[in-house]
Amino acid sequence: MEKLPVLFVSDVVILPGMVVPIALDEAAQAAVDAARASSDGKLLVAPRLEDRYASYGAIASIDRVGRFSGGGPAAVLRAERRARIGSGVTGPGAALWVEAEPAEDYPGGAVTARAKELADEYKRLVVAVLQRREAWQVIDQVQRLTDPGEIADTAGYAPYLGDDRKRELLETAYVEERLEKVIDWTKEYLAEAELTDKISEDVREGMEKSQREFLLRQQLAAIRKELGEGEPEGADDYRSRVESADLPDHVREAALREVDKLERGSEQNPETAWIRTWLDTVLELPWNVTTQDSTDVAAARAVLDADHHGLDEVKERIVEYLAVRARRAERGLQVIGGRGSGAVILLAGPPGVGKTSLGESVARALGRKFVRVALGGVRDEAEIRGHRRTYVGALPGRIVRAIKEAGSMNPVVLLDEVDKVGADYRGDPAAALLEVLDPAQNHTFRDHYLELDLDLSDAVFIATANVVETIPSALLDRMELVTIDGYTEDDKVAIARDFLLPRQLERAALTADEVSVSDDALRELAANYTREAGVRQLERLIAKALRKAATLLATGEATHVDVGADQLKDLVGRARFTPESAERTSLPGVATGLAVTGLGGDVLFIEASAAEGQQGLTITGQLGEVMKESAQIALSFVRSHAEELGVDRSVLDKAIHVHVPAGAVPKDGPSAGITMVTALTSLASGRPVRSEVGMTGEVSLSGRVLPIGGLKQKLLAAQRAGLTEVFVPQRNEPDLDDVPAEVKDSLTINLVGDVRDVVRGALTAVDQESHGNGAHAA
Repeated sequence: MEKLPVLFVSDVVILPGMVVPIALDEAAQAAVDAARASSDGKLLVAPRLEDRYASYGAIASIDRVGRFSGGGPAAVLRAERRARIGSGVTGPGAALWVEAEPAEDYPGGAVTARAKELADEYKRLVVAVLQRREAWQVIDQVQRLTDPGEIADTAGYAPYLGDDRKRELLETAYVEERLEKVIDWTKEYLAEAELTDKISEDVREGMEKSQREFLLRQQLAAIRKELGEGEPEGADDYRSRVESADLPDHVREAALREVDKLERGSEQNPETAWIRTWLDTVLELPWNVTTQDSTDVAAARAVLDADHHGLDEVKERIVEYLAVRARRAERGLQVIGGRGSGAVILLAGPPGVGKTSLGESVARALGRKFVRVALGGVRDEAEIRGHRRTYVGALPGRIVRAIKEAGSMNPVVLLDEVDKVGADYRGDPAAALLEVLDPAQNHTFRDHYLELDLDLSDAVFIATANVVETIPSALLDRMELVTIDGYTEDDKVAIARDFLLPRQLERAALTADEVSVSDDALRELAANYTREAGVRQLERLIAKALRKAATLLATGEATHVDVGADQLKDLVGRARFTPESAERTSLPGVATGLAVTGLGGDVLFIEASAAEGQQGLTITGQLGEVMKESAQIALSFVRSHAEELGVDRSVLDKAIHVHVPAGAVPKDGPSAGITMVTALTSLASGRPVRSEVGMTGEVSLSGRVLPIGGLKQKLLAAQRAGLTEVFVPQRNEPDLDDVPAEVKDSLTINLVGDVRDVVRGALTAVDQESHGNGAHAA
């Protein structure tokens, strides 16, 4: 055991046999001074680690002390042998002293034959690495080494080994283990280097080949020009292509004019490239190609029913369109491309109700080609109308590209997410859609790139949207609105059983013999695991359950899986939704409203409270201007009719706070008035609102209940939330015709024209309230 000053270095790992210059800071200077003052002039050099102290270091001597070229103090250390670092000890000077135990290179103390074999193998690998670098002098020095330990420690100079690996070598005492590690690491490096060289060689050969082909093509073009052979190799005879193509007369004339320009111009003319591209686009369009419509109305309805459950309104609209076309065909009145013969339908509804997939079903029912144009996030008008063809990289618009992709002039074109079209400095794509979707104009649609009249009147355009309010009114006026409000619980179960479950069984590679899912399980998923207008989340949960079932079958834990309502917790987790209306409305001042969001109908809890302070109204919950006005109107009405409503006026003279929870979600709309009146009346009277009651409707200062929109979606939401009674405006009575009978049977629907009727029906009775308070106190 030796007592030595220790020097920790952080930028290099020093192995025995290495000669390394190091910069001297205050601590390093102290260690060097202590070593020079000692009898043997030795010190211990070890790597500096962040999370622990090094367990090994190298005993080194000081060759010389001087300065770097920059003037900083430095010392040259010669590492001699590795040593295990012991505990710290005291010593002279400011240096840190430790006990160091020299490590043995061999367990028995003698060089083994195995070590010599490994040393020879590693020496060959090192020579191979050095030959790649053409370091011939270093190769001679390596060849002269004979001691296996010295050969292994030459890895300290290897640039391809990181500090972590060099530190691992320093901490490996026995030579054989060190040699095995550096052999493996060097083989990895050589393999990677050879692969890198091969890739570089392939890239270089590819570049040389491309350059050679470019030069040859340039020479060939020059030879053809000298011979007067005209077009370069590979160009088509555009004149013959235009003359033989089936084009309308006005298109053929325009194309021949461009061919004349092409023939008169030279290859160096910058117009040549875009004339060729324009001619290619024109020739690829199916100007006179149409598909024959199916005129079997019954078969078309069967196709629609097979693909989608419910959606009777849109199915009837498609069948009506087919019936009219069939009669026109029978009487010889149908004109392909005739003005106004197409249809423009807008399917509006929350996500997951089948709007996009319905477009494909319509195409199947009509026997037409189907093409989808995604408009979500489009902000450039040129995406619809195309770019001017003189621009670099000009392209036709998405409508023209859709017609080209469909290969016919009468496809079903699905304009997906038309409500998410934006506008910025590049124009308004929604305005560009006006001509596309106007049946009176789109027979002469003009794309900026084509600059030719394109007849779109025989195409069937189906647009989809989640929210109609964001669509510009001029664009909305050109489309026939068909609203898909969502599905009832029975609808969801039927859709899951007939459509979603078979599809997910196929995707999970399962059969009905291996997995069976009960209707009770599907109903539980629809009722308590999802609360959506569509069925997208329902399908995800079915897929999750089937994946779990497939795992059970694959691991042999089961030979058949029955998925019932009791097994859902193990397969998809606990139910996410539980009825909360009773809990939320148990205190006075909380009322349950019904609202429509971009995701369909939903319930909305409106809370009111009063506190001592200056009279006024505070409104929170990310509300828009309309809902803020509703709150002010509601408070004014309750204050002015306090006696009639049987409330304590003094409560309303305090600081009133109206809050709509879920404040991070913006909320606005003219349908929360009666809910706010009910919440304020409940607060001032101390009578809670009945937990099973929901309501929707706007209120005027005189107490009239004004009509609202989205009644069907709101009643579907009330049913999903477990409400049993709702109050809706009297003037919305005609909208009840659109509400499914199942929903109307499950709800008591009160038609009201005066908000006083809502208050009388929604608040708990006085005796019931006192009974409830007594029970609560007990």
